Amino acid sequence: MKLTTQGVIAGEWTKFSSLRSTWITTGVSALLLIAFGMIASASFAGQGLSAIDLALSGSTLAALAVGVLGVLLGAGEYSTGMIRSTFATVPRRLPVLWSKSLVAGLAAAVVMTAGAFLAFFLGSAVLNSAIAGAGIGDDGVLRALFGAGLYLGLVAVLGVALGMLVRSSAGAIAILAGALLIVPGLTALLPQSISDAITPYLPSNAGSAVMALTHSGNTLAPWTGLAVFAGYVAVSLAAAAYRLKKSDA
Repeated sequence: MKLTTQGVIAGEWTKFSSLRSTWITTGVSALLLIAFGMIASASFAGQGLSAIDLALSGSTLAALAVGVLGVLLGAGEYSTGMIRSTFATVPRRLPVLWSKSLVAGLAAAVVMTAGAFLAFFLGSAVLNSAIAGAGIGDDGVLRALFGAGLYLGLVAVLGVALGMLVRSSAGAIAILAGALLIVPGLTALLPQSISDAITPYLPSNAGSAVMALTHSGNTLAPWTGLAVFAGYVAVSLAAAAYRLKKSDA
């Protein structure tokens, strides 16, 4: 009996939804986004940040959490040896990568979009009086909230790609954390002219541009930044696909 694409997707969804770690990691991701947004909204009284910036201030840690979610889905079967059974059922292999990416990306995007809206509404309710509030219909607000979900969904897909490329949860998480958190900090050590040229195109900076209401000369436009980040994800998926085709499980 030929296994259909829908069957592969259904199988990956079953694996994804049946793991306790999936729900724990997903819950932690949403909690980080909402909790940090509320804390920042209530406590920040300085200049330079808008209500939407504060509401989504937890997106950096949420990105790491959803990235780990993707890594666990991508690399988890390698650690248990179940990947051999999966590839015996789906010998073409690539549909497994696409299905894992689709499942992780959609699940993360839906949950994190809901989390972004909750962070905005709850953050607005406790917003420090020194910060001007924002309405859901204000220019750029809906784009930022939906953009947060899209960006975090792509981070989950990146996690899957790294997990299936590296085939080690620890190694893939280290690469993910380095790309999203460590490398942006290291660029500050470079000469300013080089740092200013590179910084907007770093993965996390490019992807998070879609969540910002205002943009300076050293940041990318919202959808341009998301497109650049999607390019990083596409390259990672291509590398994972190449390794799947060229090497044993």
